[in-house]
This record gives sequence, C-alpha cells and structure tokens, in this order.
Amino acid sequence: QVQLVESGGGLVQAGDSVRLSCAASGLTFNTYGMAWFRQAPGKEREFVSTISRSGMTLSADSVKGRFTISRDNAKNTVYLQMNTLKPADTAVYYCAADHGGYGTTMSNTYNYWGRGTQVTVSS
Repeated sequence: QVQLVESGGGLVQAGDSVRLSCAASGLTFNTYGMAWFRQAPGKEREFVSTISRSGMTLSADSVKGRFTISRDNAKNTVYLQMNTLKPADTAVYYCAADHGGYGTTMSNTYNYWGRGTQVTVSS
C-alpha cells in the first residue's frame, strides 16, 4: 500500500522559512517523479514544484527563487524548502507521486497523493 505522509506545516509569519517533508512508502521511490501542489481556501489545487526521478526540477513562477524542491532517495523523502513566505502562500500543501517518473505540472498525471499539511502565513 502506497503512503505519502506530509509534515512540517504550521503557522508562520511573513518572511519566515519552512521546510515541508513528504515520506513515501510502498513504492520504489527512486523511480517516481515527485511534486508539491497546494490548495488555498476557495481556490483550485495548483502546481508548486516537481522533481523527476533523475533530479530535474521545475517550479511555478509564483514560487521561483523562493521555494526549492529536493529529494533524498535513501530516505524515500521529498522536501520543499520555502523561504520568504507570503500570506498568499497560505494553503494546504500536498505531496504527489508520478509513476512515469518525469514529474509534471499537471495534477492528473500523478498516481498517489498525500493528505496534505496546512501552511498558514500571517502578515
């Protein structure tokens, strides 16, 4: 059974940094593309960052230069380092796994999802 478990969210102030983690189990982690998506209240889920099985990364324009995605295949974990947080970053952050391994920006290409972790940024 595949499980993705996010952690690291919480209440922070604007300008702060937070690192999210997503621990994966039940899959061959190093063959999967991984990604972070987020969903703010009243909005659709949106792409944040992705990392392919080979380590190539891509991020949304709204977070470029502030957020960094990385992975540790030895720990079956993907991370999202979020710096210079803004109130607009407030959302539930979801981890997702893509069996194809490439990592894409489209949510419908991902096979598995975590339950999410809340990040709230106060001004």
